[in-house]
Amino acid sequence: MNTADLIESFSEFKDFKNINRPTMMRVLEDVFKTLLRKKYTSDQNFDIIVNPDKGDLEIWRHRDVVEDGAVEDRLAQVEISYAKKIEPDMEVGEELYEPILLESFGRRSVLAARQTLISRILDLEKDEVYKKYKDRIGEIISAEVYQVWKKEILLLDDDGNELILPKSEQIKTDFYKKGDTIRAVIKDVELRGNTPQVILSRTAPEFLAKLLEQEVPEIFDGLIIIKKIVREPGERAKVTVESYDDRIDPVGACVGMKGSRIHGIVRELRNENIDIINYTNNLMLLIQRALTPAKIESISVDEEKKKVSVFLKPDQVSLAIGKGGYNIKLAGKLTGYEIDVFRDTDEIQDDVDLEEFKDEIDDWIIKILKDMGCDTAKNVLEIDRDDLIRRTDLEEETVDEIIRILSAEFE
Repeated sequence: MNTADLIESFSEFKDFKNINRPTMMRVLEDVFKTLLRKKYTSDQNFDIIVNPDKGDLEIWRHRDVVEDGAVEDRLAQVEISYAKKIEPDMEVGEELYEPILLESFGRRSVLAARQTLISRILDLEKDEVYKKYKDRIGEIISAEVYQVWKKEILLLDDDGNELILPKSEQIKTDFYKKGDTIRAVIKDVELRGNTPQVILSRTAPEFLAKLLEQEVPEIFDGLIIIKKIVREPGERAKVTVESYDDRIDPVGACVGMKGSRIHGIVRELRNENIDIINYTNNLMLLIQRALTPAKIESISVDEEKKKVSVFLKPDQVSLAIGKGGYNIKLAGKLTGYEIDVFRDTDEIQDDVDLEEFKDEIDDWIIKILKDMGCDTAKNVLEIDRDDLIRRTDLEEETVDEIIRILSAEFE
């Protein structure tokens, strides 16, 4: 194996990522000092010159030149007769610099050193990736989809580091293919064995918080504070905000002119409805704001049981509950109280227009029911279940859910 081949065998080290130049040089020096100690019993009187950019290195041995027969320490001294063979004009008292060729160590030793070098650099790379991302938890990152699996997506960052987006951290309507770019927040960095695993999330409240910070300068500057975020990813989110400047309307600033600031975030979150709420220490007022768009008649609070009873007009109940129950569920999480909704009426409800169920029943289903001549809840409930399935051509589960929603209105 000639010198060129040996140099080439070490050229891979220049392609490793995330390792700074001083660290790379130190590792290379350590590996070759080990080689020197094995051959010469000491690495003293040797200089190792590393060029990581080109992937090459030089080893020079330096010894003091003495008279023939006067050598006392062969590691540090060399006879003048030998020195003149290297440098003809060399004289006693000078220092001889002699290049050490890699092949002089022997093929087996060099290849073993190469394996040691690569192993140490890979370990260093893992440490650097761990440190790099451990300090960035909570930040938004963009990465490219490399492979899509059933339970997770493998992504690569700009440096080629592998990142993981688990299925549980994806919005249910997310769909990606290889080559797509994904924005997500760095949720956690774990060490599995000796390998760092960077976990991303698109469902964490921190993702929405960072998106708002990017879109709303007042949040970035600290003039508006996000107090709390609760989410049902892809469906609905509620965000309480507070301004430290009386001249700034925190809700208006977050929404932007004609929704300009919030629209981009809604698109990023797959049309997730985002309610921006002005924070207040007044619990009753906070509950009223949290149950928007419903209008509340009165509220009763049980501090001990952490329960709230909310009374509304019959036509406001479905608005308070929201489609899929998300509105009332998130309002409870936001306030920290279990919220129960009651109709504020002593009279038996005669009937309810189907339009009042728009938050719980899709518009297209309501249209099908109206096309059948059913304009109210009782119109639908008067039809036999099997007949309703046949006439609407809807799935059995869908019809059962409609009946459940409409029946609950009169219970």
